Amino acid sequence: MKITDLKARICYNSRGEKSIEVDVIIDDKYIGRAASPSGASTGKHEAVSFPKNVEDSLSLLLSNKNRFIGLDPSKEDTIYQALKSIDNTDNYSIIGGSIAYAVSIAAADSASKALSLPLFQLIGKSLNNNTDYKFPYPLGNVLGGGAHAGPGTPDIQEFLIVPVGARNIRDALETNFRIHKAVREAIKKRDKDFTFGRGDEGAWAPKMNNEEAIKVVEEAIKDSGYVFRKDVAIGIDFASSSLWKDPFYIYARSDKKRDRREQIEYVSALIRDYKLIYAEDPVHEEAFDDMRELTSRFPDVYITGDDLLVTNKERLRRAIEEKSCNAAILKVNQAGSLYDAILFAGDANRNNIRIVTSHRSGESIDAHIAHIAIATNSKMLKAGVVGGERIAKLNELIRINEEYALPLTSL
Repeated sequence: MKITDLKARICYNSRGEKSIEVDVIIDDKYIGRAASPSGASTGKHEAVSFPKNVEDSLSLLLSNKNRFIGLDPSKEDTIYQALKSIDNTDNYSIIGGSIAYAVSIAAADSASKALSLPLFQLIGKSLNNNTDYKFPYPLGNVLGGGAHAGPGTPDIQEFLIVPVGARNIRDALETNFRIHKAVREAIKKRDKDFTFGRGDEGAWAPKMNNEEAIKVVEEAIKDSGYVFRKDVAIGIDFASSSLWKDPFYIYARSDKKRDRREQIEYVSALIRDYKLIYAEDPVHEEAFDDMRELTSRFPDVYITGDDLLVTNKERLRRAIEEKSCNAAILKVNQAGSLYDAILFAGDANRNNIRIVTSHRSGESIDAHIAHIAIATNSKMLKAGVVGGERIAKLNELIRINEEYALPLTSL
């Protein structure tokens, strides 16, 4: 099994922005394809998507495509080494992390087809996870603000639901869809002029403050007939780096500012008052000490690093040493290649850091991250809630369930 050709082109993500799509062809027969996503709320330590522009990165890849010809695409480390022969920087600042993402996942996709293996099993072998596969719980982004929505929406970026009482993956998805609809109705009760506007990931984007928003979500859960925290729990992605203007967190839409101590207490109050199961980036991306304090206070809550870690194994090791989180976002394009992400996932699993595989706000219609979540033993999957590029991932979970009937993981 060898790569016999590689093709690449400019494509567009869910925001209509330019991105890159790569085809990897094996034995002139099997085609694997992947398109790179992009984020709006990005960490400063993550891989550079396109160092100059999409066109330059595409040209550099195509001029070096012979480096991949003849390689075995099932070996993620081999593809990684070929990428590094073009760009040996730590953050893919020559060829771009988006190129590394698309090439490495397209290669794995082609190998899974040639071997007649589902992608999650191919990747799972690299992590020595050959049998114990489970579905992650889908995190439903039902109401949002911040960088993913417009003026007047909450400062907090994502209000999420977790269907903790679901019996299976289909039940979990149905729960999220039902509550998403109920959130719209709860917003309409408060705002007769609500135009059903949504943010980048399908979450409703109403004009209201943070406290009103979380109360709307809690109300929608109850109106849908679920028992709060028994059937459905709430999570929040604070995306605090986007609020941080040293030495304050600026909540411009709420006309408030908080210093680091006030931010910790504000987050703590929300966790306690609404029995949050999940808190992502509750402080800014360099605040390892503050994350440690929150992790110590709430060991049973997913105190999750995204901008803090940016799927970077060196930053993860620091967080492990300093006990700065108990959960980690995995976004392959933050790391660059699939192999980079596999190394990150392995370190997280060995150190009891729970993985949450995530999409980006500017997404493709690919469903690969559904497989990556299963392969890496992810406890949760952030894939949005509605919209074609989000549903693509969720429908893939249903297809996998039809074939393999995997159970939901334990939280």
